[in-house]
Amino acid sequence: MSHLEIVAVSTRRERKLFFNYPWDLYRGDPNWIPPLRIVKKELLNYRSHPFYDTAQIQTFVALRDGKPCGRVAAIKNDAHNAWYNEKRGFFGFYESEEDEETTGRLFDAARDWLGERGIEAIRGPINPSLNYEVGTLVEGFDEPAWFMMTYGKRYYDRLIKGYGFRKSQDMFAFWGHVDMLDAISQRLAPLSDNIHERFKLTCRQFDVKRFDEEIATFLEIYNLSLASTWGFVPMSDREVKKQAAGMKQMIIPELTTMAEIDGKPIGTMFGLLDFNPRIKEIDGRLLPFGFLKMIRNRKAITRMRFISANVLPEYQSWGIGLALVARLVPDILKWGIKEAEFSWVLESNHLSYKTLKKGGAKITKRYRVYDYGPLDTTVNAKFMDQNGDA
Repeated sequence: MSHLEIVAVSTRRERKLFFNYPWDLYRGDPNWIPPLRIVKKELLNYRSHPFYDTAQIQTFVALRDGKPCGRVAAIKNDAHNAWYNEKRGFFGFYESEEDEETTGRLFDAARDWLGERGIEAIRGPINPSLNYEVGTLVEGFDEPAWFMMTYGKRYYDRLIKGYGFRKSQDMFAFWGHVDMLDAISQRLAPLSDNIHERFKLTCRQFDVKRFDEEIATFLEIYNLSLASTWGFVPMSDREVKKQAAGMKQMIIPELTTMAEIDGKPIGTMFGLLDFNPRIKEIDGRLLPFGFLKMIRNRKAITRMRFISANVLPEYQSWGIGLALVARLVPDILKWGIKEAEFSWVLESNHLSYKTLKKGGAKITKRYRVYDYGPLDTTVNAKFMDQNGDA
């Protein structure tokens, strides 16, 4: 009879077992993309990351006869609980063999750790907050995830719900092809022209000469614009600086938009090239030469992921998002982009969801976040009717 043990990770060897487990679990799966190793270690707090200035994490690895067979992280995010005035913990970085006992004991360990810290409810998978990778894939296993999106086993939804978690929110990935742009552009152009004229709006690319400043402005608008979004917590100043430094080499100016009124930035939109095929080639290793291989000849990458369209709250009913998209279309065509993914879109973001559907975009993937414990009377109730901006 096999022996199952749950270990609270504390040593270098245990961290290595936890971190490397996905490579064993997904061996032979053509749709799994390894993580960027340095980035993942930071998000696990195995290397310093400013998210953990106001958060704690404990990782757990399941060992069956001494070999890893599952893992999970318990996360206490003080910034979230202060923002929402609740006592909620999170689980993240979950992976497991197809076994109810393994998953159950991992979640038991995470619950015990969080319970010792006064936590009354748990949400996840959040890795480690909504500003990073979120959710379990529940539909769309037939192709790899796009850049910075999650992947998982088909049985995860069953195991997580089997433990007692219930669905909290679903998130969708929408797919579009360049062939759809002609029809969309014909509808967008007059609407965009009207918005520009009516509000004296201008839209432009990020200025490469002030790129650091432009990225910082984007992140500031991102923080302010999402204040009414389900589950969102603003990034700290140190997180903003960390994100800006990481994004600098990956953002393509042609694939960005900054909307301004009287010289004041009020909205931004950008896409990131889908680097995942190259990340797979380098097996997630950026050093010593992986990063150069990843960003070489970026013009050859013809898929992009739209990360975010953000408009300051006081302008969100003006249709600014339409103008942001309209400015991007010519540069998308010039770059040679063939496919794009819009991800992720919360099911409670009715306006963005409906706008993408009307535009012909197709849902290709569904991701899920779960809750455990007392019913959510704050975040869900407050934001199920939020509409965002499109």
